Amino acid sequence: MRYGTLTWVPALQRPDLLAEPVRLALEDLPRAAEVRVAEIDPDLADTAAMTQAYELPLEASVNCVLVAGKRAGEERVAACAVRATTRADVNSTVRRLLDVRKASFWPTDRAVEASGMEYGGITPVGLPQEWRLLVDASVAAGGPAIVGSGVRRSKLLLPGDLLAALPAVEVVEGLGLPVD
Repeated sequence: MRYGTLTWVPALQRPDLLAEPVRLALEDLPRAAEVRVAEIDPDLADTAAMTQAYELPLEASVNCVLVAGKRAGEERVAACAVRATTRADVNSTVRRLLDVRKASFWPTDRAVEASGMEYGGITPVGLPQEWRLLVDASVAAGGPAIVGSGVRRSKLLLPGDLLAALPAVEVVEGLGLPVD
């Protein structure tokens, strides 16, 4: 299947293009046959570079950021999936949902170690089950969603409603705010 200038194949046919936690999650996903993967240049893994280089619509890209805050000495972690045309509302929506005084993006080294995925490839698919997984309603509404594969050298393509149907997902209206 072609989308942009990339050729997308069933993800489980190319486990070499998936981080281990992503592969394991896909093996347990009832709709895994709908998930595609495409190999990319790892230097083009960042959203802006990827969409331009491979002629992909920016609104199809979904960014996943890891956010945490503390309450009563307990760290609360959330992965936030929002369209690339928006930014995660960390200071209001995420902070309120985590019930913390302050929510911050996780440092890169911590995000990589805890997720088992590469920076620039972190995806909602295959994250630790104890983390909250927040997906913006615009992603859940459908249409294609391009997300990381857990590694920088590939991307996943799946329907947005499938992303919203991952185990324990919370669909949140207004999680993604328009980019200024």
